[in-house]
Amino acid sequence: MGRDPEHPAMTTQHIPPLEPTKTWSGRFSEPVSELVKRYTASVFFDHRMAAQDIRGSLAHARMLARQGILSGEDLADIERGMAQIADEIARGAFQWSLDDEDVHLNIEKRLTALVGDAGKRLHTGRSRNDQVATDIRLWLRETIDQILRLITAFQRRLLDVAEAHADTPMPGFTHLQVAQPVTFGHHLLAYYEMARRDFERFTDCRRRVNRLPLGAAALAGASYPIDRVSVASELGFDELCRNSLDAVSDRDFAIEFCAAGALLMTHLSRLSEELILWMSPRVGFIDLADRFCTGSSIMPQKKNPDVPELVRGKTGRVNGHLVALLTLMKGQPLAYNKDNQEDKEPLFDTTDTVIDTLRIYADMIGGIQVNPGNMRAALAQGHATATDLADYLVKKGLPFRDAHEAVALAVRAAEERGLDLSRLSLDELRAALAKVPGAAERLAEDALAAISIEGSLGARAHIGGTAPDAVRAAIAQARDELNAQKEA
Repeated sequence: MGRDPEHPAMTTQHIPPLEPTKTWSGRFSEPVSELVKRYTASVFFDHRMAAQDIRGSLAHARMLARQGILSGEDLADIERGMAQIADEIARGAFQWSLDDEDVHLNIEKRLTALVGDAGKRLHTGRSRNDQVATDIRLWLRETIDQILRLITAFQRRLLDVAEAHADTPMPGFTHLQVAQPVTFGHHLLAYYEMARRDFERFTDCRRRVNRLPLGAAALAGASYPIDRVSVASELGFDELCRNSLDAVSDRDFAIEFCAAGALLMTHLSRLSEELILWMSPRVGFIDLADRFCTGSSIMPQKKNPDVPELVRGKTGRVNGHLVALLTLMKGQPLAYNKDNQEDKEPLFDTTDTVIDTLRIYADMIGGIQVNPGNMRAALAQGHATATDLADYLVKKGLPFRDAHEAVALAVRAAEERGLDLSRLSLDELRAALAKVPGAAERLAEDALAAISIEGSLGARAHIGGTAPDAVRAAIAQARDELNAQKEA
């Protein structure tokens, strides 16, 4: 067996013999083969839920004691033993055993070794089925809280850069063609909105995660006079899972979490694609700090945007985990099945990827260097204010379809001269519009201001518009939202 990088102590030399430790060994006439042990074991990845397993077990033990199912002496022994186990795990001294196959049995066997029969009594009134469902919900709830904090940090960085460039004009694109002027700040606010929806999704997902399955036992509930409500209160759950069959077999919350993670990564992948394009010397809108880039082993001039590229790649990985969980669940009859062991690795990897990506992205966005001159120069290629000229003609009384046709003819005339539409003089514009009746005579001196970059931006001063004042107002509103998120 190889060495677990997170738990160096987990090697074959620490695996005790099978028969004395196997919980159900009395039922079988031969030991499980080494291959099957390795194939079915989950301790190599579910040990990360150790803290949640201990916490859930302590809440269960205290409830058993309150209900008179467990003696006060046994409870004291369990609490003492669990404290030692938690300390051993924290110090890296806990010896994880493959024969005990998962985090739950490893901890229970160590507890029994430390406190004797009290450790054997801990499992009264529960099953590993409701135990693991509880552990994973506790673990995922803490993970979601961490992700929510990281989303907020990312949003703040976006707002900082957006505010600094609320009036920095750049081309807005559709079909990767120059469409209309926007500001860089306005563009970044689009990603703020995506992150806001991500925050809402994870918050909503957390409500369904935060339901207690403990007490469902294997599938039918417990025959002891347990008090599930008190356990839920101690562990901070908002609700109980109301059906024992569903409680142990439900993994909707994990799928929902991975769906939220896939959407968040998709948003960051879209931003990554833009950063990669903007950083290209042919575009030159922005530059990334050197710490997020690498060079080439052969081309000494290269500065490659490796981090955004990896975000694109890792998004496919997270999307794959979502599909894996959906496929895992689609054919399972009620109630618990061993298939569900396969829920953890996709879930754990999704959380690791999302958390690492958010951490690095907040830093990377904050360190962007913007090249306003290149952004403005790009607006001179593509007739970005053509729509503004059409709007001007409409405001002067020309029907929109006629205005659209007239401006299209003007764009063609500008291209024939090798100029951007905004570079034509008033007389040249009138000549270009002359083929559409009523168009040319509606042009006045104020038309040139209307089709300037500043005129185009300033005209869109409504909520959600690209005018610098509207962008600043949106940033102020966003900061108020983030402050409210923090208080909540």
